[in-house]
Amino acid sequence: MELKNQFDPDLRKIIKNQKKAVIIPVGSIEQHGAHLPISTDSDIVTEIAKKTADRCDFLLLPTISYGVSFEHAPLFNLSIKGSTLQKMIFEICASLSKNGIRTIFIINGHYSNQKFLQRLPSLVKRQTRGKTRVFVFSYWHFMSQRFDHAGFVETSLMRAISNKVNMKKAKRGLVTDVLSRRKVALLNKLASESFTKVTKSGVWGDPTRATRRDGNRILTETVRNLAKTCQTCLTEKNRKLHH
Repeated sequence: MELKNQFDPDLRKIIKNQKKAVIIPVGSIEQHGAHLPISTDSDIVTEIAKKTADRCDFLLLPTISYGVSFEHAPLFNLSIKGSTLQKMIFEICASLSKNGIRTIFIINGHYSNQKFLQRLPSLVKRQTRGKTRVFVFSYWHFMSQRFDHAGFVETSLMRAISNKVNMKKAKRGLVTDVLSRRKVALLNKLASESFTKVTKSGVWGDPTRATRRDGNRILTETVRNLAKTCQTCLTEKNRKLHH
């Protein structure tokens, strides 16, 4: 149920009588190689959040499409400061709490947003005196496939949900399958500072074999696992479930 399409006072009755939880999707605007649009992170997290909201009967807020993507410079990125992202979502959560929302799920779609979102549960808990709980999840933690950037996983997901993929321009980028965990960890750290220092093309992974079928499979698995965890959050108040 998309919150933006609801009407007051009907919406207030729904919140009061049904005590619905809310999902806030958070994405980014940044380069995803030559074959995927710059909206990729926001497009994917929007679809995952919508399917999760439908499955769990939650209210879905509009996607926050701007994220922290400075590491992709000099390739295109439309970024905001981490403190700005954190403050904006904190204030949205505080406003939701004042409107009677007691459970908020933040679904993250971009890696560098994570560290700025992870403080929100404690900040909102303190602000609302424990009345409203916030859970922060990055959707790739709910799939068995190794994640990438504009590689097989993201390209497959985009082929499943969008007609904006240009597979004619898809080219193999940095592939780490044969590298040690230590080497991959070092590359991850370097990429968080400057993505182009590890892959000039802006692609981490191999998108050339990505299919719509694979995308639907990954999407189904991710939504199923994420929805299950969200439902667990509603019933197990003391369990540490943040990712």
